[in-house]
Amino acid sequence: MASTNVKVARWAALALGVTYGLVHRRSLVNSEAKKKAIAEYKHKEELINEAKLAYSASKKHDDVITDPDHPNFDLEKLINHFEKK
Repeated sequence: MASTNVKVARWAALALGVTYGLVHRRSLVNSEAKKKAIAEYKHKEELINEAKLAYSASKKHDDVITDPDHPNFDLEKLINHFEKK
């Protein structure tokens, strides 16, 4: 039979191994969660940039100034714009 000191050492090693495993697993889970959050953020950023490009492309065709007090106001462009719609 093993002596008391050997039994204590075995149980201590087991407890330390289980504790290390739990801490290591928690750190891995947290790093994966951070990576997933970063990937989701980048995906949302790409969608926003695509929407901005689509919006700016659609606004390039509608560069009609509707404010009559603006110095570059052109009534003919405004009338043509409303006729197209």
